[in-house]
Amino acid sequence: MEKLLEMLPFLIPLAVLQFGLLGYTLYHALTHKRYKIGSRPLWILLIVFVNFVGPILYLALGREDL
Repeated sequence: MEKLLEMLPFLIPLAVLQFGLLGYTLYHALTHKRYKIGSRPLWILLIVFVNFVGPILYLALGREDL
């Protein structure tokens, strides 16, 4: 328990970043119809179930350039 409390200042910003990235990419995937690779259901599953890596993959590979 003490070890967790020591790591808390590092974990809180990481959690905020993860949920912010998740929210942004999920919103983007739900409001856009075109993707470089894959389809909407594929990207939504990856974003939601592959924590942290899924949203980064979406931004790098799936999001259609504006």
